[in-house]
Amino acid sequence: MKPSRQPYRDNPLLRLSYSLIAPLYDLVIARSLHEARVHSLSSLSASAEGEVLLSGVGTGLDLPLLPPVNRYTALDFNAAMLARARRRCTGLQVDWVLGDSMALPFPDARFDHVVLHLILAIVPRSEFCLREAARVLKPGGTIIIMDKFLRPKKLAPLRRALTPVSRCIATRMDVVFEEVLSEVPQLQLVSDTPLLAGGWFRGIVLKKK
Repeated sequence: MKPSRQPYRDNPLLRLSYSLIAPLYDLVIARSLHEARVHSLSSLSASAEGEVLLSGVGTGLDLPLLPPVNRYTALDFNAAMLARARRRCTGLQVDWVLGDSMALPFPDARFDHVVLHLILAIVPRSEFCLREAARVLKPGGTIIIMDKFLRPKKLAPLRRALTPVSRCIATRMDVVFEEVLSEVPQLQLVSDTPLLAGGWFRGIVLKKK
């Protein structure tokens, strides 16, 4: 059952921040993470048609890298980001949704694949986001993740110290993926690949049992 709450509204400063940085986001993020995106999205089949959710699509940097055979639903909580993503879309079938990755407005088992790029470490409750992705995913479907995660028991004192500030305006730097995954038992790990910054950024593929 789809939830009625929108937990992202609990952090209005984050919403305002992303409205302000939307014009600059691509300049900061696009080039540095391009190869990581390419590697992560290679998990999507270019020959088998399916329904794909881009949960937290941002400014749409993934869109030029996606196989056109699928039908996509692009969701983001920020209208400024979504507007920029629309301008980047060419040659794809896309439905655009202003909504919350932690409380998705879709029925159970709707999608064949869910892409979570740079969203699990942004939302206030990562486990809500992953649980919702699993809910709307069909059995046997995959979740494709690219994000920054701490390894279990890694100290990373600077990242942890900065997180109380960074989480309010951009992103969290202390998310341990293994702890988030443990909250969603219907998902199993398929692959986990270090992508960037000494393995801080990882490409992860999950499958719904």
